[in-house]
Amino acid sequence: MAQEETPLEPDLPIVDPHLHNWHVLPAPGSLMQPHRFLFDEMQEMVAASGHNVTHTVFVECHAMHRADGPEEMRPVGETEFANGIAAMCASGNYGPLRACHRIVSTANLLLGAAVKPVIEAHAQAAGERFRGIRMATAWSAEGLFGFPPDPAMQGLMTRPAYHEAAGVLSDMGYSLDVWCLHTQLEELMGLADAQPDLEIVLDHIGTPESEGSWKGREAEAREQWSGLIREVAKRPNVNIKLGGLGMSMSNPIGTESRDASSEVLEEEWRPYMETCIEAFGPDRCMFESNFPPDRDSGTYGATWNAFKRIASGCSAEEKTALFSGTAARVYRF
Repeated sequence: MAQEETPLEPDLPIVDPHLHNWHVLPAPGSLMQPHRFLFDEMQEMVAASGHNVTHTVFVECHAMHRADGPEEMRPVGETEFANGIAAMCASGNYGPLRACHRIVSTANLLLGAAVKPVIEAHAQAAGERFRGIRMATAWSAEGLFGFPPDPAMQGLMTRPAYHEAAGVLSDMGYSLDVWCLHTQLEELMGLADAQPDLEIVLDHIGTPESEGSWKGREAEAREQWSGLIREVAKRPNVNIKLGGLGMSMSNPIGTESRDASSEVLEEEWRPYMETCIEAFGPDRCMFESNFPPDRDSGTYGATWNAFKRIASGCSAEEKTALFSGTAARVYRF
């Protein structure tokens, strides 16, 4: 493990609203390199950072899906897995961290209204810890993680079945996490308008495009992204996660690793984070680690130090919202 930085504001409570746990096994052609990040690895990482991370939210990552049973029900295995980690932490036997305190699972939202039994199964598996769904929606004409674009993924958020399933989530009182790229943000706005009572969480700031023909056009991408983000923020049912910029999308997840300082990360990320905070306000923003994928850029401790540097000019109330309050509200702690 890399040497960690001394934590800034070490007593500031942090809810990490976007952490993955997994054991990725070798699989030819996978988007992810083999990697183990289970309970022990997570505990060691958080403790080494020195930051006061009190709770985490588990976000789906295709971990531990059931090998058998109806295809649509297999993702419930991931909820069972995350709930097991939560139960270990809740015992108090492993320290104060309450990992997987809330769980964002996955389901095939293209089932439309027929997704309801799947949502009910997730809720039965994790009780109040289950808070919502995320389905893979990120799509780029340039491809992602070194793989060509999948035509079947294009325009998922515009499909009637997806909207119907989103309505089911809304009616049941659950939230929807969405990761999409900036070229898909108009689709997200259409969804938010169609489902005004649905709590939507935009992951990874609505990632600006950077691959393929976008290489060397960072300023143009950021300008487009900035305008779209300000439009998304006009939808009061959308919240945003500030993170995900440390993840490389050039190669399969887990291929790269560097140890940039928090000062370097702050410089790289500040323009994006400040745009989001200005547009959404601190009460609808939450810093996220997106670990392990964001390990591509820096350590867990350096990542949170970078966020604290970015928020250094905020009031105490604003910091509370950014580092814990918004996440606790959205995921109903």
